Amino acid sequence: MADALHSVLYGMATDDLLCWRAEFPILERSLYLVSHSLGAMPRRVRDRLAEFADTWATRGVLAWEEGWWEMPRTVGDLIGRIIGAGAGEVVMHQNQTLAQATVLSALDWATPRNGIVTEQLNFPSNLYLFHEFARDGGARVVTVDSEDGRTVPLERMLAAIDDTTALVSISHVVFKSGSVQDVVAITRRAHDAGALVLVDLYQSAGTVPVDVRAWGVDFATGGSVKWLCGGPGAGYLYVRAGLAETLAPKLTGWMAHRAPFAFATGPIEYASDAYRFLNGSPSVPALYSARSGYEIISDVGVDRIRAKSVRQTTRLIALADEAGISVASPRTPAERGGIVVLDVQGADAVTRALAERGVLVDSRPEAGIRVSPHFYTTDGEIDRFMQELIRAIPTATRSSTAR
Repeated sequence: MADALHSVLYGMATDDLLCWRAEFPILERSLYLVSHSLGAMPRRVRDRLAEFADTWATRGVLAWEEGWWEMPRTVGDLIGRIIGAGAGEVVMHQNQTLAQATVLSALDWATPRNGIVTEQLNFPSNLYLFHEFARDGGARVVTVDSEDGRTVPLERMLAAIDDTTALVSISHVVFKSGSVQDVVAITRRAHDAGALVLVDLYQSAGTVPVDVRAWGVDFATGGSVKWLCGGPGAGYLYVRAGLAETLAPKLTGWMAHRAPFAFATGPIEYASDAYRFLNGSPSVPALYSARSGYEIISDVGVDRIRAKSVRQTTRLIALADEAGISVASPRTPAERGGIVVLDVQGADAVTRALAERGVLVDSRPEAGIRVSPHFYTTDGEIDRFMQELIRAIPTATRSSTAR
């Protein structure tokens, strides 16, 4: 216990990012290593939601013209600063699935160039969309398999792209393993073949540096639930400047109209800016909530977050090796996002046993236990987690056997 306390105190004395711990109330009562699933809530979110309620209560309908209507773009600009987008190039949606569907609805699938190349390890919600767009005989899904269930060989992804490919959709960081994919190489190959690129940033933005303009990707989507600490209800969509005005999403609505308050009937006349990728009214409370996390991530700086993440995930892997626990994530830091996946038998039961001790992680089928330190994690918490995991494994195994 004395060694653990010393480790925590020493870490707080030498790690200047830990000054942010006071901003996250849940850290006071749990060992929180699950930011890959739900980032810790910033304390200031409560004030932001009160601000929303006060604005609604005191300004009523006037709130729309005093800021609410602009929030899909103004909040999107906060995301833009984190992912390397320009002002007005990101708009907010209720979730990433809706953002991805908007992209798919903007493309013409009734042509010989109708292929969607994606990876087997893409997030299921994305894959469901792709297959539904293929169900009516329009799009054609080409899925690149993974032999190990953790990574997708780059050469296979590149080889799957040809002159019938319309869209290449990939995850920057794979949700099951934390494996990082080579977005630049894939984008280069796709563009050479005349295809567009849609990248899912959900498991990278906020913990791995992202630069959508430098990469040259055409679309990027993500959400606020995880590393951005923005909570649910706030997805986002980036569309490359120069491409946006050539597209007409079929998934649309009045916010996408060039003159929405004219309430014109008939076919839509699209807005000339990023608003053309919106649809119905925004989830205003979620946008109030999400701003706090974005501001904090920007203030801390993703480069600093990444440096700490690499150090702590490397430490976590070393501790797992010492304990004889198999690691399912890449060992090379450049190939690994912010997650470390531990291949533990009975992962669900172990996760529940850890939760009873105030240690919050999660598990996924055919993957294992997913663990994610963030910028607010102390080095001592990494050590304590491994101690608790070692204790939980035999307990969980016995409980599972008894049932």
